[in-house]
Amino acid sequence: MSSTEHSAHMGHRKWTTLTDEHDATVRASLARHRGREIKTVGDGFLAVFDATTRAVRAAAEIVAAARRMGLDLRAGVHIGEVEIRPDDVVGLGVSVAKRICDLAGPGEVFVSDTVRGLIVGSGIALSEQGTHALKGVPDEWRLFAVDG
Repeated sequence: MSSTEHSAHMGHRKWTTLTDEHDATVRASLARHRGREIKTVGDGFLAVFDATTRAVRAAAEIVAAARRMGLDLRAGVHIGEVEIRPDDVVGLGVSVAKRICDLAGPGEVFVSDTVRGLIVGSGIALSEQGTHALKGVPDEWRLFAVDG
């Protein structure tokens, strides 16, 4: 169910309480994994991390916590060149992460092959999701789902 459908079904007051709880949960996970919230985008978050493994673990933790709240989130993780601005982060790396997120299903965390290569030995299990074209991004991209 989309956020709009949830809101309509639950009513404004209950939906606002749930989204406030979700936002607090996301921010707590970011703090635990040394992530930095850049901004919210609609009902999503854009965050950066100082390590790839921490980013993947935070994404999986956030998606699992949301599921316990009755929300089916999706997440995409990629590492790449970005430009840090005072209140934003921009660049193709951000666009790639967003496109990867868009391909994940409800309750899934997808990562790029670049991320897969950097988390070898971390104990994070991945399953191959095939090769995909990412809208507006050159080449084909191998994607992986975080298991568990």
